[in-house]
Amino acid sequence: MDGRVTEDQAREWLTVAVAEARLGLAEGGIPIGAALFGLNGELLGRGHNRRVQDGDPSMHAETAAFRAAGRLRGYRDTVMVTTLSPCWYCSGLVRQFGIGHVVIGESVTFTGGHNWLAEHGTGITLLNDPQCVRLMTDFIAARPDLWHEDIGE
Repeated sequence: MDGRVTEDQAREWLTVAVAEARLGLAEGGIPIGAALFGLNGELLGRGHNRRVQDGDPSMHAETAAFRAAGRLRGYRDTVMVTTLSPCWYCSGLVRQFGIGHVVIGESVTFTGGHNWLAEHGTGITLLNDPQCVRLMTDFIAARPDLWHEDIGE
C-alpha cells in the first residue's frame, strides 16, 4: 500500500462495491461492483456493471461509479474500489483522470491493468477477498458465455 489507504479502510469500502456487485447479479447482469471514495471516506459514487441491463458495452462498474460521482475538480485524492481487477478500459479511466488509488477485491479470476497502473504511480491495494473470488467463480461457472463476452473472448 502507498500509505494513503489502510487495509481496514479498503475492506470497509469494499463492502459497498460487493453490495453493488450483488445488485447487478440480482438484475441478471455481471456481478462486478465499484465505488469511488474520497480519502476522507466520503462515498462519492457507486455503481455496478450494467452491460447486460442497459445493452451498453461501455457500462462497466468503475464507469458507473465514476459517472455517479459527477464532476470533481480533481481525482488525485480519490480511491476507486472495485470487486475485480479493472480491465484495460477501466484502467484507462483511472489513468486518464488521475485517480490516486485503486482497491481491488480480487484478481484471481481476471487480471486487468492494475500492474500497469502501479507502474505509472497509481496506488494499488489488492485484497484477493474470498467473497469476491467466490462471487466471480460461481458466476463464471453459471454463465461462461456472458463472462467471455464481457472480457472480449
